[in-house]
Amino acid sequence: MTAIQNVKTRFAPSPTGLLHLGNVRTALFNALLAQRWGGRFLLRIEDTDQERGRPEYVAALLEDLRWLGLDWREGPEIGGPHQPYLQSERATIYARYYQRLEAGERVYPCFCTPAELALSRKTQLAAGRPPRYTGTCARLSEADRQARLDRGLQPTLRFRVPVGQMIEFEDMVRGPQRFASDDIGDFVIRRADGTPQFFFANAADDALMEVTHVLRGEDHLTNTPRQLLLLEALELPAPRYGHLALIVGADGGPLSKRLGDLSVRELRTGGYLPEALLNYLARLGHAYERDKWMEWNGLATGFTPDHLGRAPARFDEAQLLHWQTEAIQHAPWEQLWAWMGGRCVGASARPAEGGFCRRDPA
Repeated sequence: MTAIQNVKTRFAPSPTGLLHLGNVRTALFNALLAQRWGGRFLLRIEDTDQERGRPEYVAALLEDLRWLGLDWREGPEIGGPHQPYLQSERATIYARYYQRLEAGERVYPCFCTPAELALSRKTQLAAGRPPRYTGTCARLSEADRQARLDRGLQPTLRFRVPVGQMIEFEDMVRGPQRFASDDIGDFVIRRADGTPQFFFANAADDALMEVTHVLRGEDHLTNTPRQLLLLEALELPAPRYGHLALIVGADGGPLSKRLGDLSVRELRTGGYLPEALLNYLARLGHAYERDKWMEWNGLATGFTPDHLGRAPARFDEAQLLHWQTEAIQHAPWEQLWAWMGGRCVGASARPAEGGFCRRDPA
């Protein structure tokens, strides 16, 4: 792979639960890519979901990333040139860019209720058409809009998708991608309560924080043309995107609780070492030239988006246990001593030099 200059990657989780394997792998791949090219790894907390987000999940997330050794060089508790790094604290920044879109007539208020939108979606699906916003509020006159505002209705803000365009980009994992704007439909960028929608805040912050490369799950692939349109309208630079294949169980279906849909906290409590998780996850959907135990620098040196697979990555419990065995064999005695709880078996046993237990003579 050709050397990349001035790389900045990011991990941008929503604090709506504990960190799971899929999240960790995304964070790991972005951290490895930054380390591979001497760049910066940024952490941003996307905490605009006021109903599901919890401060305790933010604290748990930071702790779990540090336990894994995925240390960010810019973000919460570290600082940096693009503060703040919690989206809930960036409202005044977003307001400036909403105004820029409004000045260019690239957005409009939408007064459609959730029930009206659900009915429209159901009607389109019944007719065999892909659901998309029909543009009802795009056709309102200024007087109609003002009348609704006077009645106390709180609108969302929709981005006006241009007609007849083809959005193209080179995906770092999946190669050339093409999307027709006519298939997208106008989308919400600000909720009725004034908080930013994902499409807007995620794209704007990547540009404003100078992120150059984004590796994220393939479930975001259809979000990318929307975000590229937004960034073009805002005259902001777009990062390079790469969309990772999702993790599935051994049977090809969704992960079950037993087969990998576990939080980092549960795996840590279960005795797994962080190095075991890193060595396993670095290979889950990514191929190294040699399948051997590696420390952090080795994992980073051998990491390249060229070796990321497009097929779903299958979680294998036996492989995770294999890397756990390797982690134990390569761990320094101080780490193993802490891992075992710092205790020897038996009342007269005590640690000897090198961390081994010995028994005092009776």
